Amino acid sequence: MYAESRYTPPKSRAVSLGAAFAINGLILAGLIFSAPEFVKKKIPPVFEAGTYFDPPPPPPIEPPKPQPRTDAPKATAPLPNLPNPLVKTLTENHIEGTTTIYPPQPPLEPAKADPGPIAQPEPLKAAPPLIGAARDARYAEDFQPAYPSSELRAQRDGSVKVRVLIGTNGRVKAVEQVDATSQAFFEATRRQALARWRFKPASRGGVAEESWMTLSVRFELKNQ
Repeated sequence: MYAESRYTPPKSRAVSLGAAFAINGLILAGLIFSAPEFVKKKIPPVFEAGTYFDPPPPPPIEPPKPQPRTDAPKATAPLPNLPNPLVKTLTENHIEGTTTIYPPQPPLEPAKADPGPIAQPEPLKAAPPLIGAARDARYAEDFQPAYPSSELRAQRDGSVKVRVLIGTNGRVKAVEQVDATSQAFFEATRRQALARWRFKPASRGGVAEESWMTLSVRFELKNQ
């Protein structure tokens, strides 16, 4: 009776060993890469609390003391004889002095006794008020001037305002135009004022004075 025996070629064993080593290598590599990493943690330094003071300031630096001079001053050469810078000039302004001694002045008189309070002047009296001029009622009919013929033909009314200077005798000395409808109305008023107007002159303290007065005159056709 023969026992069964199988023949295994040597090549297949070598392949099996290689595969076993490869599998073991892969398992070992997986264990190495899957293992956790251990990293040392850095522990921060511990500072102890305490009181610190600034260092004292350095001592002041003293300035260097001046050293006495040991070298003797050098002798200077004498200056040469220079010409006098002052130039004499001729002048005609001769100043003459005097040797006359004037006599001493007499002593001052002693102060006089206090004469007492000085009398105050009387206050000036206020000037009397000015009383203005006024029309003289006795010459009221002579106030209205004659109607100018040119304005009468034109059938035109008018008005005149004049400023008159009244003398101390009550008569008009000058006439100034303030406003007028026409030159014809003003000329008629001016002639009438110089010839016929009479006033009571202005006065101050009973003394007559010249004064100015403004008057108005109307010319109306209904009064002709």
